[in-house]
Formats: sequence, C-alpha cells, structure tokens
Amino acid sequence: MSRSWSPRPRRRYYPPPPRSPWRRLLDYGLTIILLGLLILLAARLDRFQTRKAEGSAIVNDGDSLTLGTERIRMRGIDAPEYQQICRKDGADYACGRLARQALVRLISGNPVTCSGWQRDRYGRLLGDCKAGGKDLNRAQVEAGWAIAYGDYETEQAVARAGKAGIWAGTFDQPQDWRESHHEGPVEKRHGTLASLGDALREMFRFWARAL
Repeated sequence: MSRSWSPRPRRRYYPPPPRSPWRRLLDYGLTIILLGLLILLAARLDRFQTRKAEGSAIVNDGDSLTLGTERIRMRGIDAPEYQQICRKDGADYACGRLARQALVRLISGNPVTCSGWQRDRYGRLLGDCKAGGKDLNRAQVEAGWAIAYGDYETEQAVARAGKAGIWAGTFDQPQDWRESHHEGPVEKRHGTLASLGDALREMFRFWARAL
C-alpha cells in the first residue's frame, strides 16, 4: 500500500515594517540614557570600596573599638555588652567587662588595623581587625568571649565544646540583652544576606545622590 505525500506549503517571510522616525528616536534616546546610567554607576563605584583604619586602639567593649576618629564594630561577631551579666557556677559575673579585657589582652598594645566597607545603623565601620599578626575577630570567638554573628561558626563550635569564656556558664544572647535593656535597635547579623542588603542600600544611596 502506497502513501501519497505532499509537502506543506512554505510560509512566506515578510520583513517587519520599517520603524517610524519617532520609534527610532525613542530607541536611541533610551540607549543613551542607559549608557549614561552605566557611566554614572561606574563613576560612583569608586566610593564603593574598602575603607581602612589603623593606629592605637581604644577598646570600648568586646567587639567594638575606636581608631582615631573611626568607630569600629568588629564584623561577624557579637560580644556581651559592657554592662552585661552572665552566670557561672550559680553566681553572676561581669562577662561584658571580661570580654573587653580579653580583647585588650589580644591587642597587647600593638597597632590595630581594621578594614571593611559596610557600616551599621550607628555609623560604625564593620571591620575585620588585626593586631600583632592576630585576627582579632576570630580570636574573640575562639576564646569564647564573643559569639558568631554571621561568621566564625566553626570557631564557635570549638569554643562551646571546650566551655571557653561565656560558654562555661549561661548567658543571654547579646542581641537579646540589648533588646531587653533598651540599648537601642537590635543589630542584624553580618552574614552574606546582610552584606547583600547593605550593598543594595549603598547603590540606591549613590543613585539618590546622583539624580
């Protein structure tokens, strides 16, 4: 049994109608605006860079210090507030003051260098700080005098298992203590999502200033 086959008629190609002069003008205008915005963004991004502060440090508490006129909040960690009280062996103790003393000992009078590009809601630079070859952010968590706050989770696990610092007893999370003692707004974690949010806010701020 044979089958007959007939090819389908081919569709004819019709070129799109030519764009009107006004449409071409609109397209050119949008292209120029887009290029202008990209150039403006590139010019503004020179400010969107790492800031660095160094010098002799004034230690405020277990996770913040001052270098000259620059106030630093150590990124990725959260130490007990200076007035915070923790408990160990059934007794209260001044864990906030001990956290500050631990940071003072880590610095040991050496010059401190902090770098970062984000700022918290109080205008402090969120910095990664070093002194005498030590990573101060990491060392505070390793010693148990700060908790991981968006970073250093592995170091915290080791400190907790070894009952170092505040892990030897019980304590309120620093952010909970701040909230219950009305020490200002609770700060957000300084992890990847927070960094992305800060980056977007910085870019919107640049656009607002430029327009």
